[in-house]
Amino acid sequence: MVVARVFGKSSSEAVQREKERLAALQQLDLLDTPKDEGFERIVRLIKQVFSVDIGIVSLIDAHRQWYKACSGMSGDEVSLEDTFCRYVVDCDEPVIVPDASKDLRFATHPAVTGADHIRFYAGVPLRTKAGHMIGTVCAIDRRPRSFGSKDLCILEELAGAAMDRLELMQSAATDSLTEAMTRRAFKQEADQLISLALRHQHDLSCIVFDIDHFKKVNDGYGHAAGDAVLKSVASICRATLRAGDLFGRIGGEEFAVVLPHVDRERAAAVAEKLRTAIASQVIFGDHGSLTVTASLGTSALSIVSRDIETLLAQADAAMYQAKQGGRNRCVSWSSIHADHAIGARRRVLKAGSILFNDRRSTIDCTVKSIGAESAGISVSNTAGIPSEFTLAIKGEGFETNCRVIAQDRQNLEVAFR
Repeated sequence: MVVARVFGKSSSEAVQREKERLAALQQLDLLDTPKDEGFERIVRLIKQVFSVDIGIVSLIDAHRQWYKACSGMSGDEVSLEDTFCRYVVDCDEPVIVPDASKDLRFATHPAVTGADHIRFYAGVPLRTKAGHMIGTVCAIDRRPRSFGSKDLCILEELAGAAMDRLELMQSAATDSLTEAMTRRAFKQEADQLISLALRHQHDLSCIVFDIDHFKKVNDGYGHAAGDAVLKSVASICRATLRAGDLFGRIGGEEFAVVLPHVDRERAAAVAEKLRTAIASQVIFGDHGSLTVTASLGTSALSIVSRDIETLLAQADAAMYQAKQGGRNRCVSWSSIHADHAIGARRRVLKAGSILFNDRRSTIDCTVKSIGAESAGISVSNTAGIPSEFTLAIKGEGFETNCRVIAQDRQNLEVAFR
């Protein structure tokens, strides 16, 4: 049985604080965005200034800690259940652990007792100007050590620099690696194109795709090869798409396209053209040569699909179906929506719980988008989650039965029953 904890959030004040914290994080819209050299510099500086093994700048949603930048440790995220930083979230202030092996909170933690051999931890809140804690900045070492008030002040200054960088990124329109639009800029432009399409009653479609098995590229060939793949895929898309189409990088290896004046049938043809072009491209570099494929989902403007969040949710669900079907293929939302409703959605970031096994099993989740008929949910791992369950949103009295429409390793699209 999987059982999740809600750390220190039993009181109404703590629940409200968490809602406000997640709302502030949602406003930034930076979860799962591409890596950024500015944050990489900050984590390298943490290691150098404090002579520690690991530096981290992270964002924390309702169920996980996601690393915006991490130096000295592998992985992109960790379940909130398993991270030291959950205590920073709990108390909303810095946490210093000179020797984790002698601290009752951490002495039996796998990161302490296992191969990672973590001993020292210092974590400070990453805080917006309005005072909401959206993540942490951490210095971690494999040896016990002291950490004085001057050290703490320096780490808090670095957290301030990280927050300044996050806020500066709000104005960025172009992804520096691929030259695609940033997620925020893409959505803003898409909203304008959708408004025009609705006003003048012309077609508009959306494509969402990601690169299949991209983690294997990074792990097997190195991050330089991964960057080469991303740049190559972006170049292929720009060469294939029209000048008036929108093309954005909305995640690490995930891209989106908005096609004005294109109906659902033509969008499927464009997606197939992109899929073929990506699969046939040989990418050369210091890593040698390699090829990649992509899974694509399409959606189109309709009576219920009248905003970018709904179009992306529908295209996402179709893309997850493409992955489940074997990858390197295109799936249209129109081909799967007859049995599953995704009406209008709004983007949110809410703490939720997945309940199953007669409510004896609970998994923490983050509700990313929601409507009257459906929701998009993020979890640490979808393995073991049944096809039907109950979704509850903490502190709101919301609870409904769901069935899974589509999924990948960390995301679920669900329709309400």
